[in-house]
Amino acid sequence: MPGQVARSDMGFASRAPEARPVVVKLGGSVVRSGALAGWLDVIASAACPVVVVPGGGALADEVRACQTQLGFGDQAAHRMALLAMDQLAWAVAGLRPGFSVGAKEEELWAVLDRKRIAVWAPYALVAERSDIEESWRLTSDSLALWLAGRLGATRCYLIKSIERKVAQATAGQLARDGVVDAAFPEMLRETGVSAFLLGRGDQRTFAASVTDLAERCGAAIE
Repeated sequence: MPGQVARSDMGFASRAPEARPVVVKLGGSVVRSGALAGWLDVIASAACPVVVVPGGGALADEVRACQTQLGFGDQAAHRMALLAMDQLAWAVAGLRPGFSVGAKEEELWAVLDRKRIAVWAPYALVAERSDIEESWRLTSDSLALWLAGRLGATRCYLIKSIERKVAQATAGQLARDGVVDAAFPEMLRETGVSAFLLGRGDQRTFAASVTDLAERCGAAIE
């Protein structure tokens, strides 16, 4: 199992449905692209609570390269990749005044309760867990789903720098195509969170969805 998803003890079940967040995974290539500002603008204007999960991007790529060169194990690489995500969380939060970094669940809830956008820095919550697979099979895609399950999120959006051409996709095929990580299909089944894939040109439909969750957005992942 990639990671047992125990629900947070922070009382999300007592919150009204409209107070539960959506989780938005920003792919590392999106963070490095010229499209980032547009996506952040849409996220900032969302009517629902949002938790952003930035991928590790070029910093995680550097971890992979260093592992190949130096030969350290997957546990070290996993923790270094989490730190890469932490760094990009601070970078993304620094781009908008209404965004704040949170590491553990209570910090994320506190940010959301202040009506701000929460940006997740995962190291403090994930690094010491024995139930999270420490390998490159499980990356920020699966971690975004895992967090969504912990927080009782209504949806998890995966924003990628791809040309999305379908309205529906299977997690298994996306994993085989390298669009999501190998652990993602199992994590999707385990969490039961509704997940959607978005690509270039999907900002308008995403904006409609985070204004009215009844609006369909991107490709539904099964």
